[in-house]
Amino acid sequence: MGTRRRARALTCFYQALLVLVWFRKGEDQTTLGAGFGVSRATAYRYVAEAVRVLAAQTPTLHDALNRSPPTAGRT
Repeated sequence: MGTRRRARALTCFYQALLVLVWFRKGEDQTTLGAGFGVSRATAYRYVAEAVRVLAAQTPTLHDALNRSPPTAGRT
């Protein structure tokens, strides 16, 4: 998301892995960053960036309801 080449502390793979660990285990960013060898600030930034990317790709409620299969009780 607009970062210069070679300016990241982690590769895309490890950044995604860091975020998956955060979603799965709910680790605080200090512990999470230490586990991946980055600072707490970097861990916060990576998690926030991933949440923004995922949120931008989610459908609106209207779109999700239009895609859902019809149910017997819905009018």
